[in-house]
Amino acid sequence: MSGIILNKYIPSDKTAKRESGERSYPIWLLVNPKHPAVRHNIWTPALSEIQDKVYREIHTRIDTSNIYIRNAVKESEIVPNTLNWWGAEVAKEIEVFREIVFEYKPKILISFGAFPYEFLRRVYEIKPEKGPKYWGTVNLGDEFGRSIENFDINMTNRIPLLRRVISSGKFIEEHNYFGQNYFQYVGTKIAEKIIENKDSLNIWIN
Repeated sequence: MSGIILNKYIPSDKTAKRESGERSYPIWLLVNPKHPAVRHNIWTPALSEIQDKVYREIHTRIDTSNIYIRNAVKESEIVPNTLNWWGAEVAKEIEVFREIVFEYKPKILISFGAFPYEFLRRVYEIKPEKGPKYWGTVNLGDEFGRSIENFDINMTNRIPLLRRVISSGKFIEEHNYFGQNYFQYVGTKIAEKIIENKDSLNIWIN
């Protein structure tokens, strides 16, 4: 990996707000407020791989300063953690986000872990609805692969990433990622789609 300096700002847990960045930006991140560290533990290394491949291929970098980052729900206390995991407060949050996402139509909408991904599925009214235990490492990995395979720049592409990567070697082996670690794999795949559609994305550093 090259020593590219990433153009980014990651707020600390104490200063993190419900949302940051610009809603008009083509890349959005959706986070579980219970796990704000994914912005550092998952997104930062994945972004490093994205920037590295973009720079090598087209000799520019993504301006990440305006990436829109949003907590799926306003308070971590209402994040569901049981099979009966979609209360009235969460349903209201889904309606609010549905209005926002349909208005701004981001091109790439990345979620982290089980709850934000199922939240997005319900925003888009995708059936059947799944419970909290369904979106484990394997199923989220499969969904990532489908999201890349079906990538369409004319719509919002929902791309799930894991919330944490503990045994990346085992994960990679199960998914036959040809020796790449998780961040190399997802970063490269996302970068490939960004590069393919570079003329349709207003995300570049001038």
